[in-house]
Amino acid sequence: MQITKDKAVQINYTLKNDSGEVLDSSEGADPLAYLHGHHGIIPGLENALEGKSIGDKLEVSIEPQEGYGEHQEGMVQVVERKMFEGMDVSPGMQFQAQTSQGVQVVTVTAVDGDEITIDGNHPLAGQTLHFSVEIVEIRDASEEELAHGHVHGPGGHSH
Repeated sequence: MQITKDKAVQINYTLKNDSGEVLDSSEGADPLAYLHGHHGIIPGLENALEGKSIGDKLEVSIEPQEGYGEHQEGMVQVVERKMFEGMDVSPGMQFQAQTSQGVQVVTVTAVDGDEITIDGNHPLAGQTLHFSVEIVEIRDASEEELAHGHVHGPGGHSH
């Protein structure tokens, strides 16, 4: 069986940045499960997996435009500390913010007195991503998984 739209897929993976630092991995955990063709993983990786079979291993580099997008300076802004209602805010903290595009995760990147710099870009925006992937399982997705738009069970979503 090959990976095509509406297949439930499980992969083992390791993600590294340009300097070879491991950013994420399924090692020691359940494989990542996703529903192919339903935007459950970044476009570049999904495209690279199209047509692959169980047991296939691949190394793939994904440019920002096919990953988490280019870093957009317009998504970085300085806000007043009072927006955080007396919280002890430090760099690296993440918050959900209501924006014109809906709820968005923002990361605190700097704290300077009463000015706090937040960044609405994905932490991996602007980076080339290097994946080592092994396809572990491919099966037809259930009707319920197709209706929900994601895989259920180990490595996927449980209700």
